Amino acid sequence: MASLFVFVIFLASRSAAAPTSGTVLFLGDSITAGYGLDISQSFPALIQKKIDLNGWNFKVVNAGQSGDTSAGGLGRIDWLLKNRVDILVLELGANDGLRGLSIDNLQRNLQAVIDRTKGKYPAARIVIAGMKVPPNMGPDYTRRFDAVFAQIAQKNNAALIPFILDRVGGVRELNLTDGIHPTAKGHEIVAETVWKVLQPILRSLNAQSNAKAALKTSMTDEGFHVCVAFSRCFS
Repeated sequence: MASLFVFVIFLASRSAAAPTSGTVLFLGDSITAGYGLDISQSFPALIQKKIDLNGWNFKVVNAGQSGDTSAGGLGRIDWLLKNRVDILVLELGANDGLRGLSIDNLQRNLQAVIDRTKGKYPAARIVIAGMKVPPNMGPDYTRRFDAVFAQIAQKNNAALIPFILDRVGGVRELNLTDGIHPTAKGHEIVAETVWKVLQPILRSLNAQSNAKAALKTSMTDEGFHVCVAFSRCFS
């Protein structure tokens, strides 16, 4: 009986050594979905490759849906939160802007997505991806739209990507024939833009995970040695 107890403790000590995997959820529209491209060419898939190259234990979930508005994302978030989320990258609002939808509603929807995420996973980190609209929407609408993302980020102490299509938006050779959606090369640049903001968060969470795993291993190994002594006493 004592030998079996020692064996169980030994197995626990080995499993405690591995850091727990994390999840990065990308909730977005056609930009996140990689419209017109193979999913492997989308910027979230490229982020996964960067994570893997660093040897970090995070899984990227691409929840991009072409045509989605902020209201559509809000309608999907509860289902997506059935699985744990460690980092939420929120890339919504472009379709609200192109359709001239209410900026107040856009702000409420984005905040509601964050509130539901934090309500389910309080420790989840939030990254807000900023977007811009064409100037033909009018100066007042354009100004208010551009400001929403920074305001949401500041209110929620979230990381901000000022403009997710930086160095891509409006560059003909980096977009498909529609002039809106990035090409494969465009997505590579988008991935670099996102990575600059996301990498420090991933590094921090990875260090925390490793520290917790090391502590668990230390505590379990200490218990293991006690159990060995215990088994010797009662064998």
